[in-house]
Amino acid sequence: MREKFVNLLGLFAVFVLGGMFNYYVILDGKMPNQIVTNTKTETTGVVKCANDIKLDETGIATSVGKIYDATVTIQNYKGSKVASSGSGFVYKKEGDKAYIMTNHHVVDGNDKLMITMSNDNQVEGRVLGSDQYLDLAVVEIDASVVTQVATIGTSENSNVGDTVFTVGTPVGYEYRGSVTRGSLSGKNRMVSVSVTSTEDWIMKVLQIDAAINPGNSGGPLLNANGEVIGINSLKLVEDKIEGMGFAIPIEYAMKYVEELENGKKIERPYIGVTMLNATETYQLLRQGIQLDSSIESGVVILGTEKDSPAAKAGLQKGDVILKIGDKSVDNVAYLKYELYQYQVGDSVEVTCIRGNKTFNATLTLGKSATN
Repeated sequence: MREKFVNLLGLFAVFVLGGMFNYYVILDGKMPNQIVTNTKTETTGVVKCANDIKLDETGIATSVGKIYDATVTIQNYKGSKVASSGSGFVYKKEGDKAYIMTNHHVVDGNDKLMITMSNDNQVEGRVLGSDQYLDLAVVEIDASVVTQVATIGTSENSNVGDTVFTVGTPVGYEYRGSVTRGSLSGKNRMVSVSVTSTEDWIMKVLQIDAAINPGNSGGPLLNANGEVIGINSLKLVEDKIEGMGFAIPIEYAMKYVEELENGKKIERPYIGVTMLNATETYQLLRQGIQLDSSIESGVVILGTEKDSPAAKAGLQKGDVILKIGDKSVDNVAYLKYELYQYQVGDSVEVTCIRGNKTFNATLTLGKSATN
C-alpha cells in the first residue's frame, strides 16, 4: 500500500512539474513583435461564440481544383536571362484577351515576361498597368491558353481562424503549382514597408500562416471555397519568425483594377511639403527645428512648395502634423497612407502643433506633378 502511495505521489509530482515546465516554455518562448516600428493591429474578424464547436476536418482538394489552372508562373527576364519569378492568377477572360493579377514587384523592370500555365503552355505577357504603392500589376495574355478563370471572393466576410490556402511558384520554376494551407491569422494588419525610401509606406493586409516563400508573390490567397480573398505580397523574414505572411485584400485590389487595365497612372493627392518624422531629432536640429519636449510623434514640415495646398492653408516650417481628418499620423508613412485615402480636390482638415499650440487647417488637396 505504501509503495502504491509513493508511486501515485511520484506520478502526481511529475504531472505538476511537467505542467509548470510547459507553462514556462509557453510564456518564456513567445515571440516578440518583430515588426519593430510603425505597426497597428485591429482585432477584427474574430467570431464570438460561447457554444461548443465540432470540427469536421476535410480536405480542400475540390477547392484547389477551382483555382489551380487559373494560377500562373511569371518569369521576369532582364535581357535574355530570367532575373526573377513570381506568381499570378487569371481573374478575367474577355474576347481574345485574358488578364492576370500579380504584384508590381514581380513584373517591375522587365525586358520580357513569360507566363507559364498549369499545363506548361507558355505565352508572353504584357504589363498594362502597375503601381508600386499598391504593389499590384495587371498583365495581359492571349486568351487561347487560358482554361480556367479564378472566382473572386471577399476578405470582408472571412473570419480569423478560417482555413486559407495558396497556390504558386515558391523558390523556383520547378516548384510551380505548389499548394500550402493554413489559417487567416489576422485582419487589418498595418505593416511598414519600403517603397521609395526606408519604411515610407503602410500596407493594410491580411496575416496568414500558410507558407509563402520567394516566388509566391502575386499568387492568390483563397478561402476554403476556392475563392480569391487576397494577393500574396510579403512576409516577415527573421531567424526567430515562422509563418507570418501577408496578403493584399482582394477588395482593395479590385478597387483599382480598371485603372490598371487601362494603363492609367493611379492619381494621388498631395499637400506640397517636405517633411521628417518628429522622432528624427538630429535631422530636425540640422534643419534648425527643435520641437517641444511633449511632442513624441507626428510629421514635421521642413518647407512648403509655393502655391501648394499646404502653403495656401498657412502651414509653415516647424509645424507638426498630428492628424489628417480624425486619423492620427504618427510618422511620414502613416501620413501618406491616410492622405492617399482621399481624392484630388477633396477638402480635408489637418490638426497641427506650432510651438506648443494646437490648431486646425483646411487643405484642398492638389495633384502632384510627379504622380
